[in-house]
Amino acid sequence: MKAVGIVVEYNPFHNGHHFQVTKARQITNADVVIAVMSASFLQRGEPAIVSKWFRTQMALACGVDIVIELPYIYSTQKAETFANGAISLLAEMGVNFINFGSESGNIQDFEHLLTFMRQNKVAFDRHVKENMKLGYSYPRATSTAFTQLNPDCDTLSLTEPNNILGFHYMKAIQDQGYSIQATTTLRRQAHYHDQQISEGSIASATSIRQAIQNGELSEIKHVMPTESYQLLKSYKQTYSLLHTWQDYYDLLQYKVLSTPVTHLRMIYECEEGLEYRVKNVSKRATSFSDWMQQLKTKRYTWTRLQRLATHILTNTTKLEMKEALSQQTPEYIRLLGMNTLGQAYLNQSKKNRSVPLITKPAKAKGITAFLEERATNIYLSPLSSEVRRKEMSEQFSRHPIIAH
Repeated sequence: MKAVGIVVEYNPFHNGHHFQVTKARQITNADVVIAVMSASFLQRGEPAIVSKWFRTQMALACGVDIVIELPYIYSTQKAETFANGAISLLAEMGVNFINFGSESGNIQDFEHLLTFMRQNKVAFDRHVKENMKLGYSYPRATSTAFTQLNPDCDTLSLTEPNNILGFHYMKAIQDQGYSIQATTTLRRQAHYHDQQISEGSIASATSIRQAIQNGELSEIKHVMPTESYQLLKSYKQTYSLLHTWQDYYDLLQYKVLSTPVTHLRMIYECEEGLEYRVKNVSKRATSFSDWMQQLKTKRYTWTRLQRLATHILTNTTKLEMKEALSQQTPEYIRLLGMNTLGQAYLNQSKKNRSVPLITKPAKAKGITAFLEERATNIYLSPLSSEVRRKEMSEQFSRHPIIAH
């Protein structure tokens, strides 16, 4: 059996995701689609709108055969680290292909980009450092460096989020020596940053999340598969919320105000005196959005600061993350869900895996599991005390979802 891997957040699962799952299987002629999915906190430094279990159900209901967890140590990172972690897990799962969405839809464009960047690495790194000295944020410094190297724009742009991730997926495959074939699916209709829900069947995840935050669930029904939409509604009915940063702001504010700057300085991604700025802003801000607006500078992007907020909230230190990322291979693979086809694939491929595939976190050992458990418990904190206690206890005993 051949497998294609996709890297996902499904925050939440919408029609664009369903299109990619379908195309990934068609393009590669794979028997099985394996999704490595971010758990509780995401790459842009946000809590997932619904739990990983509900998002796993969404995926399995809409064409994915196996869902595995992308742990906190990878899911809350810049593109390169995020991609390295995701690809290493998919490689351990034995995928023959990966597929990612892009504005280009042409894998040769990414191959040319990878060659171009390798040939110009020294000059690129020099431009990035020079731009950082000018006070640019890292994403702006890198995109500007790319333009400086390639003023005629005859190579795929490294300014689009999906192009950046696609580039890093392919770079990770090459750097780590995996024999995985990369493929890409052309993104349809909606642009990544679109703020408004489209009238068509495809909308950006950004616009969908915006509608959810505004309490406009009926506005997104036509851009989500029925099963996914019903699960989203069910989560809200069951837990009385859909997770947003505002649900965590009181806890974040308490954490910042009660923590000495000497310890804030030890938090992962807290650099260049940010601990003082974080402390001062927390005394004045009235909401998470207000906190972010006051904290943001030209040098630090909204995403970068949200990731810092996540690490403050979860008390993740630089030393802990350094230890976790120093592992040469993933410490384990956590299975979140599968269907009968996925189960058959796992049985067939089990002899080829060098990393343990676990079905319960109690079997997971090491720093990765420790940080994941802590992040999960923090993620559950906005729930009512009784529900929170039940969910926390079940984290250690919950088996993967099996869809029939």
